[in-house]
Amino acid sequence: MIYFDNAATGGFKPDGVIGATAAALKAGANPGRSGHKLSLACAERVYACRTRLAAFFGAPSADRVVFTKNCTEALNFALLGSIERGDRVITTVAEHNSVLRPLRYLEKQGAEVVYAPLTPSGDIDIRFIAEEAKKGAKAVVVTLASNVTGASPDIAAVRASIPQSAYLICDGAQACGHRKVDIKSLGIDALAVAGHKGMLGIQGSGALVFSERFNPRPVAFGGTGSDSYNLEMPDFYPDRLEAGTLSYPAIISLGEGALYLGAHLNENRDRTVYLTDLLLNGLSAIKGVKVYSRTNDCGICAFSLGNMQSEMAAYRLSEEFSVCVRGGLHCAPLMHKALRSEGLVRASLSAFNNEREIDYFLRAVSRLSAAGKR
Repeated sequence: MIYFDNAATGGFKPDGVIGATAAALKAGANPGRSGHKLSLACAERVYACRTRLAAFFGAPSADRVVFTKNCTEALNFALLGSIERGDRVITTVAEHNSVLRPLRYLEKQGAEVVYAPLTPSGDIDIRFIAEEAKKGAKAVVVTLASNVTGASPDIAAVRASIPQSAYLICDGAQACGHRKVDIKSLGIDALAVAGHKGMLGIQGSGALVFSERFNPRPVAFGGTGSDSYNLEMPDFYPDRLEAGTLSYPAIISLGEGALYLGAHLNENRDRTVYLTDLLLNGLSAIKGVKVYSRTNDCGICAFSLGNMQSEMAAYRLSEEFSVCVRGGLHCAPLMHKALRSEGLVRASLSAFNNEREIDYFLRAVSRLSAAGKR
């Protein structure tokens, strides 16, 4: 089976991630909930992972790294914890439903949400964001990379173009682990991280990394193992947002993924860009195929295959050629509307794919295209 669905979840985990996760499963203790040696040892490992991620993403301190079960939960913490009735939010049509649906909920609660369009070249319109943000914006919410096409806005330019008072909240699901993302240098106030994609962790891992001035309210409530006499959530981070038992194995996997990337990020990025360019050039040469992506460091290659429904194309690639890709809207309906698409096939690569797989995939797409014309 050839795995080209890395934008949904990473298909390869380094040996260090697998070994550390297995060891975490064997530990069997709850970090931060007991005073015995095993629990304390687990808590120390969690803190070490928190410190590692703070350094990896340029957070001001380890307590500004909150562990979540995925990127969606991190975005909910950031958006529902900072936006109120009457606030104005600028976002884009390129966003995933993990941004669009919380914002739609907030819109119904009385917030104002403005959606930046795409430019004719398919990029997010930064000028539109700047003009709308100047009218008074509590926050600007922008993806670091489209999960449909891989297009990436210039986040530093976005930050420079909006009022300093506006929070910059970013969905890093597709970008984190593929490129260097430093929230301090980029001026990001809240970064939502998926652990199981480019970060090489397991499913169930994620994080919210945020600046010193961003102080989200809790949106989940429960035990923290700290300040237990208090019937309110603690007033300090990360405990203020981390209600309930942490997923120790998932956190350990994410920490190990960050450790691996600390040594291999640049070479993995260059390899992914090379493979993505190779695949996109090959797809562009096939009659009947329309490519929607440009070469990108996230490995995303979106295309249509004649009049064949994208879900059917993905199904046939799986059943007839044993290739894993994704068809459909990819949980980004406004992006497809902007692209005038009813669904696309998305092949998403990682640095662990190879040229032989790409050659086989291109031959499979060519056969499907030729069969569709008969």
